Amino acid sequence: MSTTTTGPSGSVPLSSGRAIRLVAGREVRTRLQSKAFVWTTVAFVAVIVLGGVVLNLVTSSGTQAKAVGVLSDVAAVAPALEASATAVGQQVETRTFDDRAAGEAAVRDGEVVALVAAVSPSLEVVVKQTPDQQLAPAFGALAQQLALTSAVEQLGGDPAQVAQQVATAVPTTTSLEPAPETDAAQVVAGIVAGILLFVSIMTAGQLVAQGVVEEKSSRVVELLLATVRPWQLMAGKVLGIGLIGLLQVVLIVAAGAGTAFGLGLVETSSLDLGATALWSLVWFVVGFATYAVVLAGLAALVSRQEDVGAVVAPVTTVMIVPYVVGISIAPYAPDNPLVAWLSYVPFCAPMVMPIRIALGAVEPWQALLSVGLSVALIPLLVWFAGRVYSRGVLRSGGRMKLSEALRGA
Repeated sequence: MSTTTTGPSGSVPLSSGRAIRLVAGREVRTRLQSKAFVWTTVAFVAVIVLGGVVLNLVTSSGTQAKAVGVLSDVAAVAPALEASATAVGQQVETRTFDDRAAGEAAVRDGEVVALVAAVSPSLEVVVKQTPDQQLAPAFGALAQQLALTSAVEQLGGDPAQVAQQVATAVPTTTSLEPAPETDAAQVVAGIVAGILLFVSIMTAGQLVAQGVVEEKSSRVVELLLATVRPWQLMAGKVLGIGLIGLLQVVLIVAAGAGTAFGLGLVETSSLDLGATALWSLVWFVVGFATYAVVLAGLAALVSRQEDVGAVVAPVTTVMIVPYVVGISIAPYAPDNPLVAWLSYVPFCAPMVMPIRIALGAVEPWQALLSVGLSVALIPLLVWFAGRVYSRGVLRSGGRMKLSEALRGA
């Protein structure tokens, strides 16, 4: 199928591919020159980078080791103190002092939060005012361990052997319904992926709908349709805005991945950051194609910008429901039956499956199956949107009914 344009030398055939590329190129140039697009992208990237920096500061401050002094004559207790602190989720860095006066001076000056001054007949801990509440359980466990050691010695046993057995003793836990192992980085990545895809697909889809109505209300569409067919105009608009949206998502994902790698936020995590980033890009393309063509077709039913919201409301509602389920349930229960089913349903999968992928809750074949189901629906959506767009784009005046557009006038 080809389109004919008229130039100075007569009629020149224009192929469908070239017509779509010309329309897409026009959309790309227009959006790239838009200050709103540029500043929105800058804002998104800044938020992602700043979020990574804040997260790094929070996690770093939360795991910072606390200094505890130990007199040289009881320095052997330092490893046991560090182990006790680790057991209660704290990190301790011990510093040895040759005499008590120097250790107490360090406590007064705030160089150490406490000083272990003696272990016999009982554990003596020197503090400036009140004991550190986070380290109190560690000192309590150490005191119990020292008491146990003393009792073992009095009974003629080997304290080192008993201490080793006590330290290595752990309960055996049997889980009837084990949940997939996740960590904080995976949860954060899942939530960020869900929010990013929702906002990006929603924003780009609305740009498509608004662009259709803008051209229709300004009568520009009549000039464009003199050289290209309606379906070519719709396809070019969706392609052009899709490329712009993909560029924006690539920049945001790259900023997030670069920040995470640069600050070492995923060094000890099970998160596969590369796979998560790549799948996020794939799902943006699939999600945008799914929603944008439908929004373009429905937007052609109206001629005023204030009517766009009403005509596309059913589609945006369909988008919001899986998004809410995705960010509220999926990060903490990725195998929840509702979450699992929605991750395979077209229109819902782009909002849910990326979160499950970030959490490592799906196998590669499951992600590919979900993509395949969504992609298989796109040709039908293109046919539907193309039919509605072709019948409605030249209709001026009041809102055209969907049934009328599908039936034809």
